[in-house]
Amino acid sequence: MIAAVPACDEERTIAKVVLRALRHVDKVLVVDDGSRDDTAIIAEKLGAVVIKHERNLGKGAALRTCLNWAEKAGASVVVTLDADGQHDPDEIPNLVAPILKGEADIVVGARTTLSDMPSYRRFGSRILDRLTGVRANGVVVDTQSGFKAYSKRAIKSITPSEDGMGADSEMLMKAKLKSLRIVQVPVTIRYKGLDTSSLNPIYHWLDVFSGAVKFVSIRHPLMFYGGFSAIMFFIALIFGFQTLEYYSREGRVITNLALISIATGILGFLSLFTGIILFTLINVLRERDWHLDSGA
Repeated sequence: MIAAVPACDEERTIAKVVLRALRHVDKVLVVDDGSRDDTAIIAEKLGAVVIKHERNLGKGAALRTCLNWAEKAGASVVVTLDADGQHDPDEIPNLVAPILKGEADIVVGARTTLSDMPSYRRFGSRILDRLTGVRANGVVVDTQSGFKAYSKRAIKSITPSEDGMGADSEMLMKAKLKSLRIVQVPVTIRYKGLDTSSLNPIYHWLDVFSGAVKFVSIRHPLMFYGGFSAIMFFIALIFGFQTLEYYSREGRVITNLALISIATGILGFLSLFTGIILFTLINVLRERDWHLDSGA
């Protein structure tokens, strides 16, 4: 069993996380994502395996490194937790229990209270949880929790392509598509006393949101681009009708109305064609993968 810890400039808290995690796992892997402090040195001195990114690549890239290394190491279970001390490593046994019992492929440490969370993150988390639509036992999964456990099957099945904060949501959406069993267990979370001032709330929210939108647009191109196309066509019709109505009444064309109608109509056609092309390409790739998997 491996505890995987993505870290960037966490020299104040990494020692406590590593030492407490080592009580419950065989190895602790710290992926130092371009730290400019002594995070990697401290973790290595305390017995953690350290992989260092020469520059900051983002949480998703760090998670990808964690899972790739764990798969090569033959880990039966991987637990991911943040390096800033917000997660309690002593809750690892509760987190991995459903996997060890054969009841789950992924276990999400669901935050039981968000009262201490910065308001922008609390608001964003609730919206993004609804957007992803991943459920466990009828309850919307806490997609933004970084405290998760993955079985060997999950490690081999899913890898984040997102480099940023959207990786957590992306992996759960991929797990849902692959019919992996997802379970939630309650965990405690600590935000008080943690330094969150370096986080840009707008960037954090947009990063996660854009990752989720990108995933949905690729998995359901006709629905995504077709919906946008329908909106553009509707706007084009409204302004086109107003243009014709004014022309029939006044005998002249209102240029601004006509241009908006034409521009939105063009956007509608481009979006529709994009959706059709992506839908075709994705289905060709899926058919190819099916033939490769079946040996046909």
